[in-house]
Amino acid sequence: MGKRVRVLKGKRERAAGERHVSPARGEAFEILRRVEEEGAFAAPLLAALNTELIAADRALCYELVLGVLRRQLWLDKTLEHYAGRSAETLDAPVRRALRLGLYQLRFLTRIPARAAVNESVNLAHAARLRSAAPLINAVLRRATREPDYDPAGNARTVLENISIKTSHPLWLVERWAAAFGVEETQAFARANNQPSPVAFRVNSLRADGAEVFERLREAGVEVAPSRVAPDAWRIADAGGNSPVLRDMSAEGLIYMQDEASQLIAHVVGACVGERVLDVCAAPGSKTTHIAMLAGDGAALVAGDLHEHRLRIVEELSARQGLKSVRTVVLNAEAGLPFSGESFDRVLVDAPCTGTGTLRHNPEIRWRIRPADIETLAVRQLNILAAASRTLRRGGRLVYSTCSVEREENEFVVAAFLQAHDDFRQIKVTPAPGELLTPTRAARTWPHRDDVDGFFVATLEKQG
Repeated sequence: MGKRVRVLKGKRERAAGERHVSPARGEAFEILRRVEEEGAFAAPLLAALNTELIAADRALCYELVLGVLRRQLWLDKTLEHYAGRSAETLDAPVRRALRLGLYQLRFLTRIPARAAVNESVNLAHAARLRSAAPLINAVLRRATREPDYDPAGNARTVLENISIKTSHPLWLVERWAAAFGVEETQAFARANNQPSPVAFRVNSLRADGAEVFERLREAGVEVAPSRVAPDAWRIADAGGNSPVLRDMSAEGLIYMQDEASQLIAHVVGACVGERVLDVCAAPGSKTTHIAMLAGDGAALVAGDLHEHRLRIVEELSARQGLKSVRTVVLNAEAGLPFSGESFDRVLVDAPCTGTGTLRHNPEIRWRIRPADIETLAVRQLNILAAASRTLRRGGRLVYSTCSVEREENEFVVAAFLQAHDDFRQIKVTPAPGELLTPTRAARTWPHRDDVDGFFVATLEKQG
């Protein structure tokens, strides 16, 4: 178990010999600990930040956490040069303090070097690792004296250079280059380290769009229509952290959701009176969107393996005023608890590696392994096959992932069609034409479309 950093606020405590750690850096250090040691995800931890944090501290914490996770390999290679030893030989809290300090020195130009160094040293003291403070101080002071060192300069190949510069595991860069080409891989990897735009949809069951946009205008928040999904809106950079967004989201008037993710419910296209199954529904973003687009007039069953995750679906449905969503605990791989041909439309938003969401979830790149892709592809095909048996003739089966791996996308669909000659693949609508693939599926990319990387295919059951 790692040592928690204690953020000190009072002069009396500091006078007693304790080292002060700023709130933003203390929170960032703790979140990075939980991501590394507990397998937590940074996004929900950042969303649950202490509400007493002032806006500037909240913004700095976001920047530090996501920046360190996005640049982790580059940071480790760089600190190894300054420290003269492998990053893996350092105690985890020391390594985290060094990453935070080095990130500030190299990527946050408005933070004075002295502050970055002293705060990282103080993190060691606050974590009761005083013996490591001299090392942290020496490494970061050397970094200030040698600001031009670039670890990618030592790369032996073009792909290793991309790996270090964009801070992605080499095996991922190599597989992307083999699948999509070197230039595409480089552009994709660079985009994964950029902040993603904030997007939302209006809950038409609870809000009047004109009133929502007027409220945003009065708060100085600029919005623009999405080029990827109908009725999706993206927010200009300056307005992404506006309190009015949090307020309207809490009221159920809007829902924050990536534009590519919003496209999926439109592809499902549920109508009033239809029965719809969302096989892997939690946490409920697409489920609630499908229900809203049908005017809450479709009978929607939301299934998931874990009951606690389905409670989130229920909470989201209640907040958005939806009454048509019913939740069911199920194991889709083991077969679904529904009679054959029970549903008009079925969505399989399959569990996947999530390599299309590395801007939102940078820690994924450090967790997945090559074997995971093959294992998930088998699961995805099994779930798709089980879901297909619940669909009526003439009904539509939508398959989607937030992965860019072909093994999880095109290959799964091809294998399914080969084993199920009563299905045919049809064009994904209403996806814009530039998103369509040769098989009439749709694919989005962070570097091309400035949204998460999604894949979606529509399969029709023959009558």
